[in-house]
Amino acid sequence: MSVEPVVSLPLPKVVSLNVGMPVAMAHGTKEVVSGIVKQASKQTHALSYTGLEGDGQGDTVHHGGSDKAICVYFERHLPHWSDKYNRSFEAGAFGENLTVSEWTEHDLCIGDIVQIGDVIVQVSQPRQPCYKLGLRHELQELPQDVQISGYTGFYFRVIKEGLLKTGLELKRIQRHPAAKSIAEANRLMYIDKEDAAGLRELLSVEELSISWQEQLGKRLRRLEQQEA
Repeated sequence: MSVEPVVSLPLPKVVSLNVGMPVAMAHGTKEVVSGIVKQASKQTHALSYTGLEGDGQGDTVHHGGSDKAICVYFERHLPHWSDKYNRSFEAGAFGENLTVSEWTEHDLCIGDIVQIGDVIVQVSQPRQPCYKLGLRHELQELPQDVQISGYTGFYFRVIKEGLLKTGLELKRIQRHPAAKSIAEANRLMYIDKEDAAGLRELLSVEELSISWQEQLGKRLRRLEQQEA
């Protein structure tokens, strides 16, 4: 009897580590300051509980902080955007700190714990693309397209500080028992906005970021009032 060989699937890797300090960008007749313009770095960067060494945000109210210490985007989505807009979208194009291979929003869940080298991080929320992503690429429709597609990327909070660099493998060391994927969270935020049962289930995940708890909690309360 022949034995099928065991196929070892490749582990996700950091294909690009991207950092950038805030710069001024034209927005109509005004200027806005944003850290969305990132450059790939071959150096090793220290990661703290609030972000990467050499990286910064222009709007610290809506970006950065402990729940959004690292922005991550999936390499697998880049060809989709290149084909859609007939232009090249390279690693870092979505303002992410880490461009990661193999995984997508369907593979990781809110609260999952991941090890990258000696760093330990946790999935906190999907990324919410804002108008500055459109400014970055001179495509006003891009943030909305990202939301509807579900190809948003996500944020890590930091559990254990350490050093990060390109080439490190990512290993999920704990799956959250609720198993609410990033894709499911995006569905509830952007598509099925009145799915009260789904919102209750997602909001039961304590590891969901504070900002998403507040935003979705307010929506759920409104829906419950309408049902009463």
